[in-house]
Amino acid sequence: MLREMRETDWEDMMRIYMQSIEKGDVTFAVERPSYEQWDLSHIKECRFVYESDGKVVGYTVIAPTSKREAYKGVVEVSIFVDENHLRKGIGTALMKKLCEETEKLGYWTLYSAIFSVNTASIELHKKCGFRVIGYRENIAKDRFGNWQSTTIMERRNKIM
Repeated sequence: MLREMRETDWEDMMRIYMQSIEKGDVTFAVERPSYEQWDLSHIKECRFVYESDGKVVGYTVIAPTSKREAYKGVVEVSIFVDENHLRKGIGTALMKKLCEETEKLGYWTLYSAIFSVNTASIELHKKCGFRVIGYRENIAKDRFGNWQSTTIMERRNKIM
């Protein structure tokens, strides 16, 4: 079941996020943020979770890419799915919902910077209307000290 996020979902969301940190091919982050830190850095709208058997198994949120007024319609997408629930359509359902709702709310560009080795995420984004617009070679080291490149993708909503 796909629904809006509630603050009570935080622990399940962080369990999923910590899987990504441990795996090392999704985020450059190395520690769990506090709810307060996370809440301040993400837009209050378009926070969706996917629940299965009473447990959150995936989520998606957006964050501003700039504080400048001209960029208010450009947001960065984050999407995470529990490693035990991959390839079940959860990511697709979350991303499609996010695309629909951001368009309704007037966001014109969805942006993602994805580890280039994370081909599953790149394919999910393509499936949901994103296109590759760039590539940053060896942009930063992951938590294991390995250089990672990122693939930059965007989706332009139809409101333009």
